[in-house]
Amino acid sequence: MAKGDFLFTSESVSEGHPDKVCDQISDSVVDIFLAADPTARVACETLATTNRVVLAGEVRGPASITKDQLIEAARQRVKAIGYEQEGFHWKHAEVECLIHKQSVDIAQGVDAAGNKDEGAGDQGIMFGYACRETEELMPAPIQYSQQILKSMADARHSGSTPDFGPDAKSQVTLQYVNGKPVRATSVVVSTQHSEKISQEEVREIVRPHVLKVLPKGWMCSEENFYVNPTGRFVIGGPDGDCGLTGRKIIVDTYGGAAPHGGGAFSGKDPSKVDRSAAYAARYVAKNVVAAGLAERCTIQLSYAIGVSKPLSVYINTDGTGQVDEEKLAKVIQDMVDLSPRGIRTRLGLSKPIYARTASYGHFGRAPEADGGFSWEKTDLAQDLKKAF
Repeated sequence: MAKGDFLFTSESVSEGHPDKVCDQISDSVVDIFLAADPTARVACETLATTNRVVLAGEVRGPASITKDQLIEAARQRVKAIGYEQEGFHWKHAEVECLIHKQSVDIAQGVDAAGNKDEGAGDQGIMFGYACRETEELMPAPIQYSQQILKSMADARHSGSTPDFGPDAKSQVTLQYVNGKPVRATSVVVSTQHSEKISQEEVREIVRPHVLKVLPKGWMCSEENFYVNPTGRFVIGGPDGDCGLTGRKIIVDTYGGAAPHGGGAFSGKDPSKVDRSAAYAARYVAKNVVAAGLAERCTIQLSYAIGVSKPLSVYINTDGTGQVDEEKLAKVIQDMVDLSPRGIRTRLGLSKPIYARTASYGHFGRAPEADGGFSWEKTDLAQDLKKAF
C-alpha cells in the first residue's frame, strides 16, 4: 500500500458465490484424500452451473476413495452452503466426477527418493503480506469486506434472515490519510434474496452487519451505501452465473493491497507450493510485523518444479522496517525451512483442514485447535525479536 492520502477498495464474495461453491467442493476433495492418507496428492478443479457440477483433476491416494464418495461430498458441501433452489439444488443437481490418477512424470519430480528431498509441485512465485491496519495484521478493506459477508452468512444459517440466499458480494472503499485508513467512503453489498422482500427491506437487513464490522464512526454517507444497486437479485449462485475453482484469488488473499503470484489455492494438496508456500510467506510476513520489525512486510518466494529449496527469498518492508532487509531474509531462512516438506511439517499442512479456508479468506483468520489456519500463528515473533 502507498503512503500519503488516497482511496483504496477491496471486494469479497460469500460462500454461495458460484466460484466459491467450486473452491469449497475442490477443497472438500482435498480433505477427503488427506484424511485417508496425509501424503495423498490432489489437484481438483470444479465447475458449477445450472443444476450441474463437474469434478476434474488428478489424484494419487487410497483406492478405497471412490467417485461415488467424491460426488456425495460435493452434494453435502452444496447442502451446507444452503442451496435448495430450483436452478441449483444439492439433491437434484447432476454431479459428474472425471478425476483420474496423477501423472507419473509429475510424481517423479515431486517425490523424495534416495538423497533427493521432496520437490516443489510446480514452478512459480508466491507472496505473503502483513500490515498493522487491523488486529489480524491484514489490509483493512479486504478484512472488513470478508467480515461483512461472514456476519450475513452466520445470520442466514441461524435462521434470523430467512429471506437471504447464499450468493452475495461486498466491496469496501476506505480513505487513507498519511498511509493509514480513517473511514469508509463507500460500501457496496449485493445479496441474493427472496421475492417476498423489497429493495428497502434488503437494505435495512444488511445495514447492521456493516455497522457491526466497521470501526465506530467509519460508516460512509447514506448516498454512498449501495445495497443491491441493480434493484433485484433473486436468481443467484451457479444458476445465475457459471462457477469455476480458482477465480477469486485476490479475494482469497489481500484484496489487491499486496502482490499475488497468480496461482490459486483451492483444490491443491500442500505439495503444491502455490498453496503451501503462499501460506508460509504469510506466516513469515505476519511474524515480522508481529515482532515489531516493520509496519508492513511483503515476502516473495520462488520455486522450480522438483527442486526443494526456494530459488529466491525477497523481503520488502516498504520503508517501515526497523532492521536490514537483507539480514532479515537470511535470519528467516535460518529459522524456517522453506522447502515443501519443511513448510508442511512446520505448519502441519498434511491434515484435512482446507474446505474451511475456501470462503471468507485464507488469511486474517484465527488459528484453530485442530491445526486449521496454522499459518496465522505468531509463534515466531519472539525468536525474530531476539535475532535482532
